[in-house]
Amino acid sequence: MDGNHVAERYETVIIGGGQAGLATGYHLARLGRSFVILEADRRIGDVWRKRWDSLHLFTPARHDGLPGWEFPAKGWSFPSRDDMADYLEAYAARFGLPVRTGMPVDKVTRSGDGAYVVTAAGRRFEADNVVVATGAYQVPTVPGFASQLDPGIVQLHSSDYRGPSQLREGGVLVAGAGNSGAEIALESAGDHQVWLSGREVGALPFRMGGLPSRLLLERLLLRVMFHRVLTVKTPMGRKMRERVGSRGTPLIRIRPREITDAGVERVARVAGVRDGLPVLEDGRVLEVANVVWSTGFHHDFSWIDLPGLGDGEPPHERGVVDGQPGLYLVGLHFLYAMSSAMIQGAGRDAEHIASHIVTRAPAARREANAPVGMR
Repeated sequence: MDGNHVAERYETVIIGGGQAGLATGYHLARLGRSFVILEADRRIGDVWRKRWDSLHLFTPARHDGLPGWEFPAKGWSFPSRDDMADYLEAYAARFGLPVRTGMPVDKVTRSGDGAYVVTAAGRRFEADNVVVATGAYQVPTVPGFASQLDPGIVQLHSSDYRGPSQLREGGVLVAGAGNSGAEIALESAGDHQVWLSGREVGALPFRMGGLPSRLLLERLLLRVMFHRVLTVKTPMGRKMRERVGSRGTPLIRIRPREITDAGVERVARVAGVRDGLPVLEDGRVLEVANVVWSTGFHHDFSWIDLPGLGDGEPPHERGVVDGQPGLYLVGLHFLYAMSSAMIQGAGRDAEHIASHIVTRAPAARREANAPVGMR
């Protein structure tokens, strides 16, 4: 019991109602398991609605559906952030998934009898299994020296960026040259002088959405290379996993030439601050009015209070956490393959975890209130 609330008991608690959590719920529902999905935001899909206004997915719609329901758009269109948010909300409704919104999880621990205990919004949940589906984008990363910049400089992390209206008149430094940084730099270049700082991450050797892509190349890349070849089971995949961890994902929808053609200047990485202004690795000082930190995210699992786990990503094999029977991860970068943090990879990883849960308790029980789409 927690406060005035009696503990709710489920076979599985899924933490996070994004694409990975919903996909896991779909597969557990198909298997007739007892589960609940706890979502921190007040509305399913809000994690997408909070991203910048002009954001579109980097992959075509035909690769953006979750198991059981293709994305309802033309296959070669690029869904907007709101399209994706609304799809997730409709997906949960379509399959009757038991999502509890407004439930930010405070802590995961174990009770004396070995059950997992999850506390969220003053409530207590007990379960045999916990699936952590909080995603790859958890805590924004900003360099420590950012606080030394002149207070007159507008600073935003890419997770807080919504559009150019947030920026002051004057130059814009976008720190981080991955997919998000490149998109923000292009959008800002219409009204500002823009510098894009960071190492080259590479790019696809073809235009996503072009005719060669539609006919063959896109499927070869996303369905074969990203999904089946570049996995933790192959030497090529393990090498790519290390590369992505240190350099980021190659540009998918933007061509490098588009960046320079828009008037964006590519510069070295930001190394520190001098007289309140950003200084680059080559010693150049940029007089800017704005800095957008597209410097990624880091994990924080400190709220999982279990022996042997630190704040970073728990050791696991394909999402099955080492030494913690019944604890699982989904939705992380390269959980199993290059596609794991992409929409198209969520379903396969979720199915693997759902199958593993069944092996822990073979006698599946179909609840009376099983999701309507699964009966």
